[in-house]
Amino acid sequence: MQQQPPTPIEGVRYFQPAEGFRLAGRDGLVDLAWGDLPIPLQEADYVAALANGTPDYDQVGRGLYHALRRNPDCANAARYADVLQQAYPHIIAEIGGEAIMLDAREVDLPYLDRKVSLLRIMTLITPDNAGLWREIGRTLMERGGRLEATHLAVQSWYGAEKYLARALALDPDDLHTCYQYGEVSYILGRYEEALAQWEGLLERCSGAERRNLEGRIAAIRAGERPLVPPVDYLTALSVAFEQHQAGDIHEAAAIVEDVLADPVFCAQFPLVEMHRFLEQCHRSLEQSGMLQGRC
Repeated sequence: MQQQPPTPIEGVRYFQPAEGFRLAGRDGLVDLAWGDLPIPLQEADYVAALANGTPDYDQVGRGLYHALRRNPDCANAARYADVLQQAYPHIIAEIGGEAIMLDAREVDLPYLDRKVSLLRIMTLITPDNAGLWREIGRTLMERGGRLEATHLAVQSWYGAEKYLARALALDPDDLHTCYQYGEVSYILGRYEEALAQWEGLLERCSGAERRNLEGRIAAIRAGERPLVPPVDYLTALSVAFEQHQAGDIHEAAAIVEDVLADPVFCAQFPLVEMHRFLEQCHRSLEQSGMLQGRC
């Protein structure tokens, strides 16, 4: 297999092993021919490996895990993940356990990003597991709907689309993936794609779930949809926050008011924080005497 040039990763330095290097550890249970693949190591471990002439089993494991968590799309990622699977079962167990823990409770934005990285490592090990790709897509949808992550709205929703499309290719009949893909299509303003996904689910749903789906389908068909794709509104809100931080309170308030003027979007995204933010803007404008004549 042709070797790819290593990807620069913060906190990682690549060690080029001598010809014939073998990864050995766990009291003889691990003995793998390494080949000419560059070894990602953490900074301190790289210095130690240079001094000793070669990295040890633990240093290699730490380096592989750190590199893949930082960038699961790095060059040679699949080969690094294969080594983890063969030689470091305890690290694989840790990855799975942490992903489950993060899924079990409400987490902040950095933890959602960590969860995506952990799941991406798992897809390198089991690339045909549709559930992993779906969960990455669902996690990115959650991130995309967070008010504190509006600056990542485009990245989150288009990323979710990519991962859910992969999940659908692997398991086209999965009910949850089909619904979520329709939701992403809706957020991106692709209403016909959303209809195609959701109408195919009606006969497989019942009760409140079916009534909710029927309502959303009927609204799209009746033209009751946001004036612009919802992802554009989310992006506009990120601009409002930037303007507020830059001291342009008037512009920040104007952007939020434009968003809140779309009743369909507001009904579907009842973000209480938007109203609080607008109230904060108005209070600042009142104090500065700039609100007079605007309302």
